Amino acid sequence: MTGVPASAAGGPSGARRAKGPASGGLTPASGRALAREARDTAPGESGGGRARRDASSPEDVRATAPSSPSPSSSPEGTGNAGTAEAQGSTRAPRGGKIAAAAVDQASVWNIANLLTMLRLLLVPAFVMLMLADGGYDPAWRSLAWAAFAIAMITDLFDGHLARTYNLVTDFGKIADPIADKAIMGAALICLSALGDLPWWVTGVILGRELGITLLRFLVIRYGVIPASRGGKLKTLTQGVAVGMYVLALTGWLATLRWWVMAAAVVLTVVTGLDYVKQALVLRRQGIAEREAALEETEE
Repeated sequence: MTGVPASAAGGPSGARRAKGPASGGLTPASGRALAREARDTAPGESGGGRARRDASSPEDVRATAPSSPSPSSSPEGTGNAGTAEAQGSTRAPRGGKIAAAAVDQASVWNIANLLTMLRLLLVPAFVMLMLADGGYDPAWRSLAWAAFAIAMITDLFDGHLARTYNLVTDFGKIADPIADKAIMGAALICLSALGDLPWWVTGVILGRELGITLLRFLVIRYGVIPASRGGKLKTLTQGVAVGMYVLALTGWLATLRWWVMAAAVVLTVVTGLDYVKQALVLRRQGIAEREAALEETEE
């Protein structure tokens, strides 16, 4: 029978080796393992146990520990930093809109000014269509009416867009009234030149428009004369009347356009006198305020 080695059978040397680690004899590897286990299981000032070590990942820290002891922190523990980040993310689009608006204000090439430029380009196009083939061809007159109508409609839109979206520029302030007077003056002069409209009507309307424009510049040092409802109604009536004269109308429509033009002339004169009255009152108030300011400075 083959003998079993003493080490395997539990002999003295084997017994000593088997019970050596359990009795306190530590090898370097086993010592390090026991130290790690002690740090994992026993809480202390420098050690946090296995739970602390496992929760030290960025995801667990964000989910369990608030970033600020402030009582105003959110339940999720986002803290002041998270709140500031959220506020910054919500304010960014608003800042972008403000920056875009500033660019639009500084740029001449905005939608309101482009519509004004379109009206200016329509003036020579309207004149060519109006006078084409002697100026009495119904087809050419219809095309001229289309150009005139587009110019009048864009006049309504460009001012609204400029005020609504803060697109008012120095170019628009100068070009817009010029475009208005240019298209209306071109239509009136062409109609009078063709014999469709008396020259005195053209003289009254254009004289009033140019006179009020000059008056606005004269009293601008004292203030601005606002556009009245009567002035807006006058502009609308003039546009309708001139548009009806541009078209080659006959019968009762030709009679109707005469009455519409008569109403436009009356509104032109009445609103013109009202603007003169406003200008005088504005100038008187401005002079009185200036004299009062001088008296206060002298005292």
